Amino acid sequence: MCQVLISCAAPTTPVAAAPTVTAGAEEISSIVREEIAAGHLPGAVIVVGVHDRIVLRQAYGDRSVMPERQPATLDTIYDAASLTKVMATAVAIEQLVEQGKISLDRPAASYWPAFAANGKAEITVRQLLTHYADLPAGLSSRGWSDREGALEAAASVKPVAPPGSRFLYSDIDFIVLGEIVRRVSGQPLETYSEQHIFRPLGMSHTGFLPSPNLRERIAPADVEGGELRWGQVQDPTAYRMGGVAGHAGVFTTADDLTRFARMMIGDESMRRQAVLRPESIAAMTRPQSPPGQPALRGLGWDIDSPYSDRFSPFFSTRSFGHTGYTGTAIWIDPETRSFLIVLSNRLHPDGRGDILPMLRRIARVAGAMAVAGARPQTQSGIDVVEAYGFRQFAGRRIGLVSNGAARDSAGRRTADVLRQGSGMNLVALFSPEHGFDASAEGRIASGTDRATGLPVYSLYGDTRRPTDAMLAGLDALVFDMQDVGTRYYTYATTMAYAMEAAAQRKLDFYVLDRPDPITASTVQGPVLDPGLTSFVSYMPLPTRHGMTMGELARLFNAEKKLGTHLHLVRMRRYDRRAWFDQTGFSWVPPSPNLRRLDEAVLYPGVAMVEGANVSVGRGTESPFELLGAPWIDGKTLAAELTARAIPGVRFEATTFTPTESAFAGESCQGVRLHITDRNRLDTPLLGVELAAALHRLYGDRFAIDRILGLLGSRQSLDAIKANVDPREIASTWQPALDGFRLRRETYLIY
Repeated sequence: MCQVLISCAAPTTPVAAAPTVTAGAEEISSIVREEIAAGHLPGAVIVVGVHDRIVLRQAYGDRSVMPERQPATLDTIYDAASLTKVMATAVAIEQLVEQGKISLDRPAASYWPAFAANGKAEITVRQLLTHYADLPAGLSSRGWSDREGALEAAASVKPVAPPGSRFLYSDIDFIVLGEIVRRVSGQPLETYSEQHIFRPLGMSHTGFLPSPNLRERIAPADVEGGELRWGQVQDPTAYRMGGVAGHAGVFTTADDLTRFARMMIGDESMRRQAVLRPESIAAMTRPQSPPGQPALRGLGWDIDSPYSDRFSPFFSTRSFGHTGYTGTAIWIDPETRSFLIVLSNRLHPDGRGDILPMLRRIARVAGAMAVAGARPQTQSGIDVVEAYGFRQFAGRRIGLVSNGAARDSAGRRTADVLRQGSGMNLVALFSPEHGFDASAEGRIASGTDRATGLPVYSLYGDTRRPTDAMLAGLDALVFDMQDVGTRYYTYATTMAYAMEAAAQRKLDFYVLDRPDPITASTVQGPVLDPGLTSFVSYMPLPTRHGMTMGELARLFNAEKKLGTHLHLVRMRRYDRRAWFDQTGFSWVPPSPNLRRLDEAVLYPGVAMVEGANVSVGRGTESPFELLGAPWIDGKTLAAELTARAIPGVRFEATTFTPTESAFAGESCQGVRLHITDRNRLDTPLLGVELAAALHRLYGDRFAIDRILGLLGSRQSLDAIKANVDPREIASTWQPALDGFRLRRETYLIY
């Protein structure tokens, strides 16, 4: 007779709703003040616009700390650095395109013949604008001393790779474009920009070569040669060119940059002053980089490249922006008619400031403010690929490592989406443990996917690594799989093995990222002992690592020195604090025994003891919500665990008969676990509590040594056997967890 009780759905606590604009502004202000107090920058001016309304416009800290301390003010003038590229040079080129004086796909040398030297004759204007000209990052500081010398040096450089073959951010690209503006328009870049861009837009405090009369309003930079750079461009190449270059040299204020952002977003208030046609703005801000390349760039603007990872995850796929070395940034989202402007002089006074962490923090808040009052659907990596028209994969033969649980926001399998994608060729599928349908147990044979007709190569059968024969003819491997956020789950190892194979064969490897279902904000449990790695646990991680698959890929590639040519397609509008049911996606079981999200929530704790002689409910309707064995007394175990007052879970005595796995066909007594508050539940501690209770009550029957592989800590196992309190055991994990959190921070995206 079974005494199984029906478990009610656990109550959930929603992720904090998208902040109101007021709360968001307060949070951004708090972040900026915290970063200033930490010494990461002396001060800043921040502007956030949402739905054509300015919701934050504030100065913080100081604009200078030497020679004397002066507060930052809203009218402080900042060195815009590389924002020059999009505020001046790219706009000037596009205006000349509108006039029919420049063609984006003509060689740059047709406008500047000397540029053709040393293999550059076929480099186009479009390639320069998108940073696909493959020129060196910057000019050598040797052999020249003025503007003419810099132009001669730029004309003589050699491409470092075939033009158009890869993304290489280069200041030389825009030095060349600045010279093209001069030659085509007949005006120096500073004069052209003033007459045709800044003055028409009403940007009265923006331009090259600021007047000495404005010195007291200008935020100084660092010290060079014993002198404070103040009112002179910080960029050394632009400085030696006389303060004017296509890549740097513009100074601006937050209010002026706000006018520019409003023009780019199509704000009605700027319509009469707009210096570009709407179709030109649209062209500049959609992907213009070569098809089949991973970094998506517009004409001057960044869209989705390695440089955008502090902004793009928090805004829509229509968003674009740029950053500047001195501590400046602008990010614009036409979909929500929002923008974020950051002006700072982070190099002042000693050149050591760093605002990159701050940019991610405030971008997350600003992106949420833009959708205040709504909880938008998270876009997974495959959604982002769809949004960009599969441009990253155009012209390429792709192999996909995935299964049926990997779906886009419309519920379609990634395999089906890519099979129907335009301009690319999905030619092979690779399946992990549980097969391509995510429904099988045991060894998996290779076969054919019914829906697509493609071959499916099993990575959980005769081999666990892609072979040469499987990879023959591929240009890239794409990985998209729903993980469960727990160290002991084989999909991360399958990803790592595929990364190793891609590195060995010099294939591009793409990870289409998706949510950590049990939140990517919580790090808990013992860090795996180095000697206990296996196919189940690829490398030492805590039980709950708090990372997405894309972030894990970054960690694996760096710390295992895989050398994989790794490309991440980042999610959009993902809050790492979110549980899976707060992302907008429907739960599709990633494996046969994780049928509900609650089971995935309990999995890090209950699965910890699965290696021993117990059933965790496999072969029942409630896997990982049950724990039992024929030799357990359910009431006694439930009472023992209840007495421990474990936050977030309660226990109820039950009887069940599994149809497979441990004790198949045998009546088992034990406990049913009910989640009462998943936000308070420490599941790795729960696992130790379960092991400790079984050891106390049934030390002669419970095969405790068999839990070591998943527990992952010999010290913790010995402590359980010595009857140390589980909470005390958990406290010993903290030093290793603190070290891991510090390492982890390097690889986080969201």
